[in-house]
Amino acid sequence: MRKARLWNVFMASASAISLAACSGPGTNETTTTPETTTAAETTTAAAETTEEAKEAEGPVTYDAKGSGYGGELNLKVTIDGDTITDLELGEHHETNVVMDRAFPVIRQRILDSNTPVVDSVTAATFSSYAVKAAVADAMTQAGLEVEDITMATAGPAKEAKTLDDVTADIVVVGGGPSGLAAAITAKQTNKDLNVIVIEKMDILSGNGKFDMNFYDLINSQAQKEAGNEKWTVDQVENFIEAKSTAGDSEERVKVWAEQENVLDAWLRDMGVNLDYNYGAMNHMAKEDQYAGEVIQAGMEECAKDLGIEIRTGTKGVDLIMEEGRCVGVNVENNAKESYAIKAQHTIIATGGFCSSKELLKEYAPGYEVFNTSNQMGTTGDFVKVFEENGFKMEHMDNVRLFPNIIVPRRDLTGGADLSILVNKEGSRFISENAGGLELGNAIQAQTDGAVFSITDKTGYDSFYRIRKHVGLGYYSQGETLDQPGRGIGHRRRRS
Repeated sequence: MRKARLWNVFMASASAISLAACSGPGTNETTTTPETTTAAETTTAAAETTEEAKEAEGPVTYDAKGSGYGGELNLKVTIDGDTITDLELGEHHETNVVMDRAFPVIRQRILDSNTPVVDSVTAATFSSYAVKAAVADAMTQAGLEVEDITMATAGPAKEAKTLDDVTADIVVVGGGPSGLAAAITAKQTNKDLNVIVIEKMDILSGNGKFDMNFYDLINSQAQKEAGNEKWTVDQVENFIEAKSTAGDSEERVKVWAEQENVLDAWLRDMGVNLDYNYGAMNHMAKEDQYAGEVIQAGMEECAKDLGIEIRTGTKGVDLIMEEGRCVGVNVENNAKESYAIKAQHTIIATGGFCSSKELLKEYAPGYEVFNTSNQMGTTGDFVKVFEENGFKMEHMDNVRLFPNIIVPRRDLTGGADLSILVNKEGSRFISENAGGLELGNAIQAQTDGAVFSITDKTGYDSFYRIRKHVGLGYYSQGETLDQPGRGIGHRRRRS
């Protein structure tokens, strides 16, 4: 969870150009004749001419720019008079699994409000800011007034309202792979069920859509094609043995094994093909394509086809309990509308709590000092709700610590077993085979709480995540060790 600095040191630079208003020599004397036009009349006439020109020329498309999480974002903004009529996304460096979901939402908000002064898409704050700033840029080019856009820019405040209750057969809280899997399975079992999925973010899935690896899959087509017999022959028994020390009961491990055994076929039925098996039970979509993005996209499409109702921007805030039984969930959406969803069955699939330092400090003390690679939604929203209602909670201190993530990004590095870690003084400070809190705390203790991760061509070839990050420019490269080192030093001096 603590960020380990990779070869590349990132630097953002900004420049500003100031235009000075200049005045030339003049006189205090003013001569006015009937033919002379005053300044006020000239301004009014120019404004009228501009408005007439706008009306005459019709829609105009402006090339505009904004700065997002990944750098420069290009946007084509069409303005007709004083109305924004279209936004077209151009070249950008935002994460596609975020931008593909977030752009349609922020686009519609801007078009509906005819202004970039709208709420950002939750879970896509930087990308939203880039789009809003680009629209403001286009409006300025068009001669329209617009307020300065900042990361804090939001739409008008909303008035709290209470709506009528909603009923469903099943309500699922959480729109990641687990929540969607539950909803899809229910609907496939009985197509007549009324299933509602709520997701507090404006786009679906938190960590799931970013996952490179799909763990623990057995009896897969990819394993069979790779001749991976341990996990295709007697695979259920082998899985149970492998997970016997995982901390779950024998009954839970047995169910887990049986479900993993049919999971690949279930995914393929909805068009999700994990065709690359590497190392035992690990799978990617392809050798150069992450599993998470393919699984999430396929599940979203399947849920849509099945008619599952999905309500984004809608947070579950409390369970509805009657005589010791859960009969639904109270929710609040981004429009500040509160209501109850009454259901026969309620499924909570809200992910972990690694983004909540308070919960980490309470349930897994020692881990709260680290940053996290998790997405912003992993705040353990229902932990206290479960506690207050007497639900049994286990293994709350079982936290997996991945010491190496890239700064200033949150991407996992991967391939750490083929890397060496060096602090800013140029020294190794611990064995890279150390794990968990030992390695995390050792990195934390170095200058600025960050180190450099160095690998060679063998490491590069061994793990796709490293190859992807090198292609994205996250690493400095060189034929010899001193070459990336010189690049780091140069950029550090400039930053």
